[in-house]
Amino acid sequence: MIANRPPESRDSISRRSFLRGSTAAAAGVAAMAAGLAPLRKLGEAISVDEFLQQHYKELKPEDMDKVLRRIEGEVERQYGVRPHVRDYKPMNGVEYVYALNLTRCVGCRKCVHACVAENNQSRDPAIQYIQVIKMPNGTFDMEKGDAHYAPESVPEKGFFYMPVQCHQCKNPPCTKVCPVKATWTEPDGITVIDYNWCIGCRYCEAACPYFARRFNFSEPTIPKDQINPEMSYLGNQPRHKGVMEKCHFCIQRTRVGRYPACLEVCPTGSRKFGNILDPNSEVAHILREKRVFVLKEEVGTLPRFFYYFDV
Repeated sequence: MIANRPPESRDSISRRSFLRGSTAAAAGVAAMAAGLAPLRKLGEAISVDEFLQQHYKELKPEDMDKVLRRIEGEVERQYGVRPHVRDYKPMNGVEYVYALNLTRCVGCRKCVHACVAENNQSRDPAIQYIQVIKMPNGTFDMEKGDAHYAPESVPEKGFFYMPVQCHQCKNPPCTKVCPVKATWTEPDGITVIDYNWCIGCRYCEAACPYFARRFNFSEPTIPKDQINPEMSYLGNQPRHKGVMEKCHFCIQRTRVGRYPACLEVCPTGSRKFGNILDPNSEVAHILREKRVFVLKEEVGTLPRFFYYFDV
């Protein structure tokens, strides 16, 4: 496959474009890596070590430490900011769920902006993990909603607002279709993506019934003065062209006992988050006492993201 490319295209081939053409070629990557240099990522040449980086689950602690230091160097060269990148592990006895009160949500989209800032999402082209949909009263048919509403003020009479993001499903179709196992569900219920392992085939995007995954069609852009330096390998480290990304429950915050950024900024208290395995948690109380429902229950994904009304 490589031999048939014109000489000028070999210099710009990437690990992802190579594997995207044939996932079966993954077994031969190690032998061919030296012939693929110089590889490109974030606008600069990358090392063979990065090209040959093992899957996240196979990395030993000392290997992960080298990976984190490499990412810190990349971010510093790209943005002029020295970040603190960590590999946050799930806590024992924790399964995260989200509950969203549709009675209180006013559609202000402050959650969207907080998520973008916290998780180093591209501003140009714009990538947003949360989509707030203006819904006519009396229906949950997303096809009847409007995600591009722009009134002078919210809320608007006759409508309610339904934020949609990754539902962190117990039976996620997205992880099942990934041909290289670049996405999986962690013990605490968070579905994650190894950005270095993703080949950008977009099968997961097609499989998700909630339209919750985003693909970087071009090189993401983040203003240098807006980069969040507190980063996680499986979370908000800057992504690059050709990979998938999505909501990960602010893994760099929640795995150290903090709330997601979208919850902290919500002015109406519509968002609730916590450990469903703790019977005294607020989310456990909501699931016991409120009339909760999940979006598209009929597809059998078993979301960990619940909606409810006050009545």
